[in-house]
Amino acid sequence: MKIRILILMLAVSILALPLWASGPHKYVGADKCKICHNTAKQGKQYTIWQNSAHAKAFATLAGEDALKIGQKMGIENPQQSDKCLSCHVTAFGVADSLKEKTLTMEEGISCEACHGPGSDYKQMSIMKDKEKALAAGLIMPDEKTCVGCHNEKSPTFKPFNFEERFKQIAHPIPKAEDKG
Repeated sequence: MKIRILILMLAVSILALPLWASGPHKYVGADKCKICHNTAKQGKQYTIWQNSAHAKAFATLAGEDALKIGQKMGIENPQQSDKCLSCHVTAFGVADSLKEKTLTMEEGISCEACHGPGSDYKQMSIMKDKEKALAAGLIMPDEKTCVGCHNEKSPTFKPFNFEERFKQIAHPIPKAEDKG
């Protein structure tokens, strides 16, 4: 009887191991996404992001306009200000223990700012199954995701039309007939 209980406890422990080992999702950086999401089959999504204002969000904080805005707000260096970084870098304010060294501020607003930290969904075996990816932390962004930064609190705010702006940053996977 004791052996059966011991075997049962061992089996339950082994089955529960993935739950114990999987802690909070971590941010891994856009280069981890590039591996798969810069192919023609995936619609060159990484390149689309790389050419976007989101990818340049951190760099813009060093520009003349940002420095003038910062000065008006009493900010000497926008690239070092919490007020600015909160919307110009991915995972600002997240504990360092949840950020891999491969995530950098220089990548600005990258994949994980909108799609969630990718450590647990970045594997191809998970990404091929949308339900598994969602269960592993993938987020499908919506208007609420965007208005976290695109709102009246921003010193450069312009009226935000989600449908229009979402089309501007679209990076869909091509349909089979479009892939050639």
